[in-house]
Amino acid sequence: MIAPGANVRVYLACGVTDMRKGIDGLMALVQSSLRQRPASGSVFAFRGRRGDRIKLLFWDGQGFCLYYKVLEKGRFPWPSATDGTARLTAAQLSMLWEGIDWRRPSWTSAPTRVA
Repeated sequence: MIAPGANVRVYLACGVTDMRKGIDGLMALVQSSLRQRPASGSVFAFRGRRGDRIKLLFWDGQGFCLYYKVLEKGRFPWPSATDGTARLTAAQLSMLWEGIDWRRPSWTSAPTRVA
């Protein structure tokens, strides 16, 4: 994935988003619901009703990028709608994109050193 920098601000639109929305519709949600500027350089994340789809909206300095991912199995971990907006770090965004629960990360086994 072509990714924003390590110090990027990441905002999650808690609850459910209509995944039929494109860049213009998501920009309107960023302004109205998240109360942020879409072209601020932040990443804005949205999840669909079934939980297996996610969209990331990002301004790269030249235009908007829209990343879309559908999980074959499982669901993306997401805060409830009552939470409003959540802020993530770039590392948490990477975990989210991979389908890892960014709220409670843990090693399934200790990392090994390759010789």
